Amino acid sequence: MTVDPNVIITLGAFAGGFVSGLAGFGTALTTVGIWLHALEPAAAATLALICSVSAQVFTIPAIWRDIQPARVLPFIIPGLLGVPVGLWALTYVHPQSFKFGAGLLLVVFSSFMLLWRGRPAMSWGGRAADAVIGLIGGVLGGLSGLSGAPPTIWATLRGWSKDQKRSVFQAFNLSILASALAGHALTGRVNESLITPVMLALPGTFIGAFLGVRTYRLLNDRNFSDLVMTLLLLSGVTLLVSLA
Repeated sequence: MTVDPNVIITLGAFAGGFVSGLAGFGTALTTVGIWLHALEPAAAATLALICSVSAQVFTIPAIWRDIQPARVLPFIIPGLLGVPVGLWALTYVHPQSFKFGAGLLLVVFSSFMLLWRGRPAMSWGGRAADAVIGLIGGVLGGLSGLSGAPPTIWATLRGWSKDQKRSVFQAFNLSILASALAGHALTGRVNESLITPVMLALPGTFIGAFLGVRTYRLLNDRNFSDLVMTLLLLSGVTLLVSLA
C-alpha cells in the first residue's frame, strides 16, 4: 500500500514535535528517517531544521524561568563560534569514519549512563569546561548536526535537575539550530519548493510539541534523565546503522 507523501510529512512532523516538546531536542532524529520516504535528503534536512527551530521557540516558555544567562551563555557563545569551524572541517573529515566514531561514543556512553544508577554529580571545570563543551557542540553542529549531544551529556554528568538540564541544552540547541537555518537560507536551501512541506509540517509540529511539553511536566528527574539517555542511544544506533 502506497502512503500519501503529505500524510508522511504530517505524521513525521507530529512525532518530531512530540519528542522535541518532551525532551527539548530530537526533532531531526525523529523526523528525517520518516520524511526520507516522501522528500529528497536535502529537503528533509532543511525541513527538519525549520521544524526544530519552530518547536524550540514554541516550547521554550515551559522552561523559561530556569534559563540563567550565567549558566547557558558559556555554552552558547563558544558554540556559535564553533559552527563555522565545523562547516570548514566538512572538507577534511571522512563522513563514514565520523559517523562510526560518534555513533560508537553515543551508544557506549548512553548505555553506561542508563546502567549506572549511583553516579555522582561532576563539578569539575566550572564555566571554562562548560565553554569547551559548548565549542565542541558548535563544531559538531556545523559538521554533522549533532550539536545537542555534548551539552546534553555534560548537563547529565553535572547532576542538574531536569529543568536545569533542559534549560541548558534547549537554549543551546535553539541558538545553534537557528544559526544553521540561517546558513541554509543564505545558501538557497530555503526556497519555494519547501512551501507546501512547511505548511503541512508546522501544524503537526506545534500540536506534537504541545502534547510533549504536557508529558514532560509529568516526569521526575530520574525519568527525564533516562529518556534523554535513551534518545542519545537511539541517535548513536541510527548513525551506526546508516553505515551498513
